[in-house]
Amino acid sequence: MTEPFTIAIDGPAAAGKGTISKAVAAHFGFAHLDTGLLYRAVGAKVMTGSDAIEAAVGLRAEDLDVDGLRTAEVAQAASKVAVIAEVRAALLDFQRAFARRAGGAVLDGRDIGTVICPQAEVKLFVTASAEVRGKRRYDELSAHSDGISLAQVIEDVRIRDARDAERAEAPMKPAETAVILDTSNLSIAAAIAKAIDLVSARVQTLR
Repeated sequence: MTEPFTIAIDGPAAAGKGTISKAVAAHFGFAHLDTGLLYRAVGAKVMTGSDAIEAAVGLRAEDLDVDGLRTAEVAQAASKVAVIAEVRAALLDFQRAFARRAGGAVLDGRDIGTVICPQAEVKLFVTASAEVRGKRRYDELSAHSDGISLAQVIEDVRIRDARDAERAEAPMKPAETAVILDTSNLSIAAAIAKAIDLVSARVQTLR
């Protein structure tokens, strides 16, 4: 495929959208962008004393490769800077240009199908219960650090969900035309297979 084709994959933290997005992109030969990394990179800069808006305006591609962007602390910082309208505006053009690149693109985040790419050819909203997502995140974090409780991680997930869903600027919610994919009771392989089937079905209807 040489013409632009955008797959927007949204959903809350630890629902599996990142893993699913990478697999979908690889299956169809599309480029992939984890838009959450943009906000994590800005959040990481704020943690070291930078102004959030200045960090967003000056963000460079190499900032997405900085070590430590996947930590829980950076995730919370990212969620906080994401409520700032000026930060979102500064990152908007980068995401939209990526989405319409030749050859197809998969973007995952919180507001891809609703704000960044409302005209995306395919929209998925990947979700799971807070308990399931908290356990997934706990398993991931506990492998690298001690002293983390499952209860606290689940609570952190709920707090972040509320912040993302209730923010005035681009709240997290399924696009009206998005297909909901609940991964609570699905293995990684099953979730990926389901997502690929959903995208393939949509591609067929557009031909």
